Amino acid sequence: MIDLNNLLKPDQGQPATLLHLVDKKGFDAWLGGQPERVRQAVSAQGFKGEGFQLAILPGEKEGWSALLGVANVEELSPWCLAKAAEALSEGTYRVADRGPGPAVLGWLLGQYKFERYKKEPSKKGPRVLLTDEPARIDETVLSAEATNLVRDLVNIPAGALGPAELQKAAEEVAAECGASVIITSGTDLVSGYPMIHAVGMAATAERAPRLIELEWGDPKNPRLALVGKGVVFDSGGLDIKPAAGMRLMKKDMGGAAHALALARLIMKSRLPVRLHLLIPAVENAISGGAFRPGDILRSRKGLTVEIGNTDAEGRLILGDALAKAAEGKPELILDFATLTGAARIALGPDLPPIFTNRDDLAEALLTSGEAVSDCVWRMPLWKHYEEMLASDVADLGNAADSAMAGSVTAALFLQKFVPEDIPWAHFDTFAWRPAAKPGRPKGGDALGLRAAWHMLRARYRK
Repeated sequence: MIDLNNLLKPDQGQPATLLHLVDKKGFDAWLGGQPERVRQAVSAQGFKGEGFQLAILPGEKEGWSALLGVANVEELSPWCLAKAAEALSEGTYRVADRGPGPAVLGWLLGQYKFERYKKEPSKKGPRVLLTDEPARIDETVLSAEATNLVRDLVNIPAGALGPAELQKAAEEVAAECGASVIITSGTDLVSGYPMIHAVGMAATAERAPRLIELEWGDPKNPRLALVGKGVVFDSGGLDIKPAAGMRLMKKDMGGAAHALALARLIMKSRLPVRLHLLIPAVENAISGGAFRPGDILRSRKGLTVEIGNTDAEGRLILGDALAKAAEGKPELILDFATLTGAARIALGPDLPPIFTNRDDLAEALLTSGEAVSDCVWRMPLWKHYEEMLASDVADLGNAADSAMAGSVTAALFLQKFVPEDIPWAHFDTFAWRPAAKPGRPKGGDALGLRAAWHMLRARYRK
């Protein structure tokens, strides 16, 4: 993971290249007040004050500065400086006549690159930004590190990141933060976590399924449970995916990456909670030992589940993990999962749906998402669709016969494993960007993470 600590520094008047910010409505007035050499340079570069445009301005005798187009100079977003962070050369920079505000986050995230498998990685040096809010540096760096942790874990190919490697990542975070880790793996899952075992038992011994649990915090504090889907690769099982559907399935552990990154944020920020992180880590592989359509699995909660589709495996491992989380009687459960393609059809790649059993929790998450430009959208836990999960031979099925309302029926399945008296929210996140945006490269990404963190800080920080 890129070291972000040296990319954001307190502004103490040190030498720096200036970044001038303009928006479309104020561009003409700004340009009219500039000397001829600047007007010519701006015109030659086709700069018109539009968002994410960049122009280099010549100094009077020597040196240079940069002109950046933003959507609104009065209300900077986290992404206003991201394009500049990507494009500018190594050096130290200062926003002219004001502080960078929330745009410091995009400055950090804009310098992310996943190049560990390239023969010749980029040699571009760091771009350092000066800020007039030094008290916010640590908080911003932690948030950017959380996003980059999600990106790194999702971008690593499945051949290099199996359940054991996901366990190692959790153990590294635990060691860094002073947390304890409990691992239940292989045949030890059979009695306590039968659905996790069933989904992962077709993989090789080196990639055996496991439940990764992390505990941290003062037992006197409110108990918070985070659950993340850790399917390190999803072939679809015996209901095998087509090639196009399997291509990105290294990212099917994106929910686990979100939960682990959020756990690190909580622990590094010393949020006054008793944290319980649960990551069921499996590979949904194909072999003679794979679970089959028509099988009936008994869950940790005691409910029996008829398998209608082996490609609806994420909800199975989450069911056992949610049941375990509920046994600790937390006052809140959040789960993250790359659960359904139906969520992408409904809301596209950038907007994760949330499902929750509490209106106030939904409102807090929606408001938090807006506040930090990490929006989520509430979808309904409409109980009348529970009939789509009915089974003739078991307590419920894991998949409906129809693809309609797929994200809703998946969330309804998960709800069966959460007691009604525990507030719970489920994020059906994509964990991927199919196209690059400033500060948000193509590939693995955190979607819904900062919204959840903003909500938790407001809820628990004294």
